[in-house]
Amino acid sequence: MDESTTSHTPTAPAVNRSWPPVAIPGQGLASDPSSSEPDRTDSSNEGAGLLDELRAAIARYVILPSGEALTAVTLWVAATHIQPALQHAPRLAVVGPAKRCGKSRLLDVITETAHDPLITVNTSPAVVFRAIGDDPPTLLVDEADTIFGSIKAAEKNEELRGLLNAGHQRNRPALRISGPEHKTRKFPTFAMAALAGIGALPDTVMDRAVVIRIQRRKDGERVEQFRSRRDIPALHALRDRLAAWIRPLMDTAADLVPRMPVQDRAADTWEPLVIVAELAGGTWPEDARAACVAMCAAEADKDDESNLKTRLLQDIRRAFARCGDPDIMRTRDLLEELLKDQEAPWAEYGTTGLSPRHLGLLLKDFDIKAATLRFEGGRQAKGFARLRFTDAWARYCPEESASENGDESAPTGPDPHPHPHPHPHPHPHP
Repeated sequence: MDESTTSHTPTAPAVNRSWPPVAIPGQGLASDPSSSEPDRTDSSNEGAGLLDELRAAIARYVILPSGEALTAVTLWVAATHIQPALQHAPRLAVVGPAKRCGKSRLLDVITETAHDPLITVNTSPAVVFRAIGDDPPTLLVDEADTIFGSIKAAEKNEELRGLLNAGHQRNRPALRISGPEHKTRKFPTFAMAALAGIGALPDTVMDRAVVIRIQRRKDGERVEQFRSRRDIPALHALRDRLAAWIRPLMDTAADLVPRMPVQDRAADTWEPLVIVAELAGGTWPEDARAACVAMCAAEADKDDESNLKTRLLQDIRRAFARCGDPDIMRTRDLLEELLKDQEAPWAEYGTTGLSPRHLGLLLKDFDIKAATLRFEGGRQAKGFARLRFTDAWARYCPEESASENGDESAPTGPDPHPHPHPHPHPHPHP
């Protein structure tokens, strides 16, 4: 066949397996019994060199916060070219505290090197899921803060957020009624996406993303100016060489189950990047795992909302302890104890400090609620039972064991007042 009649984007060689490979429950992926592990020596040497070139090209125009971040962006761009072989489509969240940090410039470079870029500064879910197919484009959303930056905007774009979340994992289609017969139609959502904006994106998007926290350049930090007419042809040439190397390896990529240094959703998000690194060889596998560990740890420390809730649990435990660990405590007394701590954030929480409503919202995810309880003298008031906190304390902020503190005679459990019943019982009001 005349190669001039084929697509400009190199594709995988013909194989018995249909793309994308689908895992059948109880059977896993259908495999080709005649295939064997290919020799990737030459391909790996080529791949490592191409990733080195891509890394240098990105660094030419943008200063990223760390070498690990540069490694991550490089591998993410390369992974866009083998999306049909992947089981998860990691998001790339490029966020910064202010304008002129280089977010849009990084997106410019990604646009010219990623597979089939579909870029927009605003869009609708209907457009997005109609643009996605078996070989999905790379979704690029600039100025994402205009979509999710305020409560009103986020509520308006809740459907888009849901689509972005669903598209992180294969086989999570959007269902719509379509056609004159009103039949249910499945629209695929699986596609890699990069979002750039000021401030944090929704927690559920950040949780599915490789997060690049970009900063404004300091005096003395220099990058080359990006000029479309001059720079885009070279980036396109690099993109085409990258695709020519990696797309024929999609079968190999689909079969790889790399060792991951993290677990759960973080492993799902970073696995495509580690797969690319394994295909490339050289120092890239080691660099990819090091970047994964460092950047996941950094994001765990920056998970402000989760950290705030864990801080609240810890401070409530201290408040109960200061009051002699009573079985129940009035809401107003608990708030008074929390607000006493000048080092804690509660006095400045919201506009007037932590309120009963704020307290209830922060504790909602732990299934802890205030109840009308009967206190000494038979008086009833809203309050909390200590037993309702013990499970959350044990799970999210366990106390150090006595042996770790050097006192082997002290109790080791997180709760010195265990009780088999998970709910409060001190005279709740019906």
